[in-house]
Amino acid sequence: MVNTHRIAVSLAVLLAMSGTAAGEALNMTRAEYEDRVKAVWFGQFAGALMGFQFEHKASAVARVDKLPSQFNHIIVDDDWYYEMIAIRAFEKHGTTLTAEQLGEQWKENNAGAWGSSEQARLLLARSIKAPDTGHPRYNRLWFSIGPQFSADVYGAIAPGLPNLAGKLARNFGHLNGYAEGTDGAVFMAGMVSLGFVENDPKIIVKKAAQLIHPKSPYRQCLDLVIAMAERGATPAEISSAVEDRWHSEYPATNNAVANGGLTAMAVWFGEGNYLQTANLAFQAADFTDADCNAANAAAVVGAMKGMKAFSPTLIARLGDRIEGKVMGGIPFTPPVNESFADLAKRTAAIGEKFLQASGGTVSRGRLQAPAQSIVTQPAELFQLADLMQYWNPDWKLLRAGFGGAGGGMSGLRGNTYLNDAVLATYPRDEVRGLVITRSAKLGGNPKLTVEVGVDRGRGWALDVWVDNERVSSTTVSGGPGGGAPGADIQWQLVETDLKRWAGGTVQIRLMQRVLLGPAHQPGNAYWKNLRLHLE
Repeated sequence: MVNTHRIAVSLAVLLAMSGTAAGEALNMTRAEYEDRVKAVWFGQFAGALMGFQFEHKASAVARVDKLPSQFNHIIVDDDWYYEMIAIRAFEKHGTTLTAEQLGEQWKENNAGAWGSSEQARLLLARSIKAPDTGHPRYNRLWFSIGPQFSADVYGAIAPGLPNLAGKLARNFGHLNGYAEGTDGAVFMAGMVSLGFVENDPKIIVKKAAQLIHPKSPYRQCLDLVIAMAERGATPAEISSAVEDRWHSEYPATNNAVANGGLTAMAVWFGEGNYLQTANLAFQAADFTDADCNAANAAAVVGAMKGMKAFSPTLIARLGDRIEGKVMGGIPFTPPVNESFADLAKRTAAIGEKFLQASGGTVSRGRLQAPAQSIVTQPAELFQLADLMQYWNPDWKLLRAGFGGAGGGMSGLRGNTYLNDAVLATYPRDEVRGLVITRSAKLGGNPKLTVEVGVDRGRGWALDVWVDNERVSSTTVSGGPGGGAPGADIQWQLVETDLKRWAGGTVQIRLMQRVLLGPAHQPGNAYWKNLRLHLE
């Protein structure tokens, strides 16, 4: 277990790390707060339901101003189901809720249909506790969008308190993500929180970005968006730059970084107008998580404007009931049939408790809190090469790629992750390949052994190098058929005699090369039991 990430973040610690200067102070009636909380929820409903038609598909090119015909009520989607569960957990445990307790609530309500959230559900079923369920040691999609689209609620319950919103989002985002994944949660929660006290979307984007450490790839993506926007670039130019730089790095269409940059662009240029903001998300780029991006961006508009941001026709079309029995083949326990208005009231009640615990007041029907300056969170960084510390720390992993498999679209080539004792890899660069390497002083009878695997219908090449000599090349080919990556791995043992180098110090490289052409479909390499026998 990754015990260093199991420490519960108490409310006292969260509040102690909050800034208390600059910015705008919170001062609104209880009725206005509840209306804006309601609009945070409704923005998610409207943005996602209007955007489903563009999720992981070609982008919109014409303006969208109405719901698709199949939606005549609020269904249950992962964009808000996990947030509904968070409200249930806060009601049960109060403001001292821990990530582990939220994980138990996920188990009770059978949450986790797709992506990193599905991985979290499967890990919880194996008795792995949150926050370990989001850590790269266990969760193969830790860098994806699950925590990001589940974080609006943390901004809603921390109105005008962006530091608190960001800390809550980081803490509870660890249930189904880490590093870039939880950076996305921090950014979205921060924007929603700031929406209660700021009226300029550009200021909201800039301030929320400052919550994230500059070393984070997520922050670097946001910095790109902001810098280009301030230089006068168009939304289309910014979207292209984000995708060219960051979607190439994170090919999964549900990655947090590129989608976060597109959401920031939509808020920046949306001018606080719901349809303008949502359409910028729909039109941002091809093959993105457009519905989630629109939902996040629309939640910010809701926090800024309240329910008046949405047309009466749209509000009437969706109605008050949130209903659903199953999502992604996973039945809800219990089925959902709730009042949207009641959900907003319950959320606001939790927000008032956090507000009072943070030094704010709820008195005579008004909510007030001192302004906060942004406090940048400590860096939370993880590289794919860091997986080796959990798999085989004597070796180094070079040029590993995030890949696209398992993230948003099926059938893609591969990705890099750890599954118990099995390391799955795919190269970042298909031309140069991936390398597992170490140097060692050999004894009198050395050899190298490793079990390597491949999915059915896929193939890759393993080259073993000792210093400057390629001593073997093996085609690792799966049998006929196919299926989900990792579901039916074909294994073989590769042994390399190293007697020629006995007594010397050598550099050993195991290189994964991508195979192309009709004979082999590219796919993951799988590794286990890598042993260098020195004597």
